[in-house]
This record gives sequence, C-alpha cells and structure tokens, in this order.
Amino acid sequence: MPTVVGIRLRYASKIYGFSPGHLTDLERGEHVIVDTARGRAMGRVVIAPREVPKAEIRTKLKPVIRRATAWDAVQQDQYCRREPEALERTREVVAEHELPMKVVSVEHNFDGSRLTVYFSAESRVDFRALVKELSKAFETSVEMRQIGVRDEAKLLDGYGRCGYRLCCASWLQEFEPISIRLAKQQNLPLNPAEISGSCGRLLCCLSYESEVYAEALKRLPAKRSKVFTHLGEGTVVRVHPLKETVTVKLQSGDSRIEVPVAELITPEAGKEEEKKGEEKKRPRRRSDRSRRRTSSRR
Repeated sequence: MPTVVGIRLRYASKIYGFSPGHLTDLERGEHVIVDTARGRAMGRVVIAPREVPKAEIRTKLKPVIRRATAWDAVQQDQYCRREPEALERTREVVAEHELPMKVVSVEHNFDGSRLTVYFSAESRVDFRALVKELSKAFETSVEMRQIGVRDEAKLLDGYGRCGYRLCCASWLQEFEPISIRLAKQQNLPLNPAEISGSCGRLLCCLSYESEVYAEALKRLPAKRSKVFTHLGEGTVVRVHPLKETVTVKLQSGDSRIEVPVAELITPEAGKEEEKKGEEKKRPRRRSDRSRRRTSSRR
C-alpha cells in the first residue's frame, strides 16, 4: 500500500495528500515544501505518514520536496508583510483598467515567486492586460483566481451573529450544500435576513444539528396528522423536536394545546375512549326481555 501524508497549505483549508518519499518520519506540526499544480508551496503536516489502500487514491500524488528551513519561514513572513501593500496596488491597477471585478485578497507563496490574486465578479473578466502590468509591477508571476461569495467571506474573515469568529475562516475546511429544507426542519422563520450569513448565503450552521432534528422528528407525528389527547381528537399544527412536544388543534373547538409526545393517546385507545364517552351520553333503554317480563306480570 502507498504511504500518504496529509498536508494543509493554508489555515483552515482542505487537507491534501502527498507522497512523503524518503521523509517517512514526518510528524504533525512540521512544515514542509511540497510540489503542487501551481508550483512549490509551504504546508504544515496535519496527518503523519500512513499507509492507505490504493483504491482510495484517485489522482497521482505530488511529492514532498523537503522539510522547510528557518530561512523559508523568514522569507514567507517577509512576503506576508508585503501583501497589504500589494493588495492596495492591485486595486489601483484594476481601477485604472476599469474592470468589473472586486479584488478580495492577494497571497504570496513562501519564496515570492508567485502572487495569487483572489477576486469576485458577476461574469467573466478579460484580465490579460492586467496580469501583464501586475507582473511588471511586482516582478513575479501573477495568477488570477475568481472565487464565490462564500470563499470571499472565508478570506475576509469576521464575526457571525453568534458573536464568534466565522466558521469558514476559523475551522471549516470545505463548504457543504445548504438547502432551505434545513431551516424548515428546525422551524426557523423563512426570512432571508434571519437565516443568511455574512456571505449572503444560507447559514452553514444550519447543517450542524440536522441529524439531531432528523432523529427527533422520527419520534414525532407529522404535521396535519390526526392524534388523540386527553381532551379529545385533534390535528397536529406544529412540532417541537427539541422539546418533544406537538401543538394540537382540537376538533371540539378552535383551542390549541401543546402536548408532550409521551402523553399522546394511541388511535386505538382514543377510539375506545370515544366509544365510552358516547355510551355515557346515550340514555339507558330497557331490553326487550325486561319489557316482556313487565308485560307478563301485568
């Protein structure tokens, strides 16, 4: 089985698999220089080298070149300090070219041989002239990368309505598809302002408790279903998964009650109670045999 080491190239980014080569003694936390599709980059080992079944490897593994040195770290720190200035200059050049794009962030690789410009735009942009001018200005190779609104929020960072740092910028590695069904499952108001994050898309945290709600809903009756309570038959108009209760509209009137699921009466028991109630309401009639006895006595 091939040996694979898991390396993260940027903070809170996806973990990529690389071939460690002769560096099979790599440990978590070490920094290494790896070969990627966009050139060499510095990354951090997050999964120590381990054997992986060949069937799980879908693409050819890129190699780990060497361990990162102290000079590599110094170079990276120097170029990171230049990024705010490079970002400002890039925005100036974009404004001069009057391009319909928003420059979000710029990023140098560890040795300054490549500058990646992250931008967002509503449509495709012809930035060939822009790349030439930026390459001359920074004397390095320039790569333009268009990103979406969720990636933009991840790069810009910030705080959510919960008061904590954005999940996408602090620990979330990959974006999962979020549907409006998750908001309905949790009985949240379907107001975009209430269920949208800083990026303008549905909150990623809607998926965190999805399994808990799905499991709780299995124990609850569905909406518009008929149930029997201690006050009679009714229709479920609302479910409360976390409290394990349901709101029931009684057939006897417009009143609504909230009933724990454990106190709901089964349909069979409910029908029996209804029968007993009807029997109590009916007037008592003498049987034919008792009538015959009274007539014979007469």
